[in-house]
Amino acid sequence: MAELKTLAKETAIYGVSSIIGRFLNWCLVPLYSYVLVDSGDYGIVTNLYAWTALVVIILTYGMETGFFRFINKQPESERSDNRVYSTTLTSVGTTSIIFSIVCIVFGQSIANALGYGEHPEFIWMLGVVVSMDAFDSIPFSYLRYKNKPIVFASLKLLMIFVNILFNIFFLVLCPIIAKSHPEWISWFYNPDYGVGYIFVANFISTTTVTLALLPYVFVGKWNFDGALLRSMLKYSLPLLLLGIAGIMNQSIDKIIFPMVYPDPAEGMRELGIYGACFKVAMVMMMFTYAFRFAYEPFVFAKNEEKDSKTTYADAMKYFVITTLLIFLCIVAYIDVFQLLLGPRYRAGIRVVPIVLMAYFFQGVMYNLSLWYKLVDRTMFGALFSLVGLVITLIINILFIPVCSYMACAWASLVSAVVMVVMSYAFGQKYYPINYDLKRIGFYFVLSMVLFAGMYFFAFNNVVLNILYRTLLVGLFVAVALWYEWLSLQQNFNLRRKH
Repeated sequence: MAELKTLAKETAIYGVSSIIGRFLNWCLVPLYSYVLVDSGDYGIVTNLYAWTALVVIILTYGMETGFFRFINKQPESERSDNRVYSTTLTSVGTTSIIFSIVCIVFGQSIANALGYGEHPEFIWMLGVVVSMDAFDSIPFSYLRYKNKPIVFASLKLLMIFVNILFNIFFLVLCPIIAKSHPEWISWFYNPDYGVGYIFVANFISTTTVTLALLPYVFVGKWNFDGALLRSMLKYSLPLLLLGIAGIMNQSIDKIIFPMVYPDPAEGMRELGIYGACFKVAMVMMMFTYAFRFAYEPFVFAKNEEKDSKTTYADAMKYFVITTLLIFLCIVAYIDVFQLLLGPRYRAGIRVVPIVLMAYFFQGVMYNLSLWYKLVDRTMFGALFSLVGLVITLIINILFIPVCSYMACAWASLVSAVVMVVMSYAFGQKYYPINYDLKRIGFYFVLSMVLFAGMYFFAFNNVVLNILYRTLLVGLFVAVALWYEWLSLQQNFNLRRKH
């Protein structure tokens, strides 16, 4: 239980950067939905950021997890030689620099291929940004390894605050100044550039945090080891396949949507609506990310202890309880959330419960994934993700022309459920963990019943609706607290008997 308290504490600290930070970033969505007159402009942002999410996974090629695996395999006496960290930084840094150069040199050709030929600068800006993001992931992993969650959170928040500051400056303040005193900003501001300033703000914020990370790059003696790199790549490259398939499961719909939709221009506007409403479900992903940052180093460090599997099972149960509670809270107050979006974006709010469930199962999948990482069978993870990707692609290609973005939401959910079933089945064979399926299943069914009560029954009065749904959320909390308290009492009594 002490280990779970430590995990919960670090999850909460990492959550400062993940949950609060992503919430602040999420606050940009209402800004975009009101400032960007045409939802197709936000479609451009959604499409290009989907590409960057894929590229950053390729540029890190599983080396974050590889770093944790190999630094913890070293004897304690050898960890001060800095070999693992130096080798990881050198590898990821080199490939990131090469990618940046390619994007700058061939930016026009890439822009033409993606349909943004009038703005090749979008490509080189985002190319440099994702290169810095990939490189920065290793110093951030080092901070996690060194148990410096406060420094980690502070630097993440720095990047987010700078990004928000410059978004507000370019999209809100500059248009106001341009009307009254255009001569003040005419030397750098173009009123017609619009959506491009979102990428400019991102470029500035990422550069800022990269510079701030430099003290954690040049630590200790630089000690590159080619043989170690080969071993790390052998372990990590299968994770690259897993990462590519995993991120494509999340972003392939946003990449192919304009290609599959019958009318590309209308498709970009539909994508903008979907992308904005998709962000409403971000709270679930925020918690999953925060949990992941603490859980991965925790899993590898805990692996050698006798009670590790019991701890993993408990972590899964509490993760499920928390994420189901988040699901119910967002659904309960969905009418409030939708008011934060511009009127032209609200039609897509019906995708939110489906996307939330997809995020829930993706989080469960992440918990299950520990088995193939611990037994060095990472190819299984790649296989599961590839199966999920195929399902996602088939559903999207077949149904986007008919159902628009609803097809994207359902594809994500179906894919995630299939991957969870596959990972659990194989995991019980190679690294069996006695998950409390009965209790987990009970909480899931309870949450779905309460969701149905919210969805199919509503008052004509908004206040009564909110009170009614709040009572249902409170019921879930009360039931979970009661059953978990009883479990703790039973475990305590058993320990006393033995």
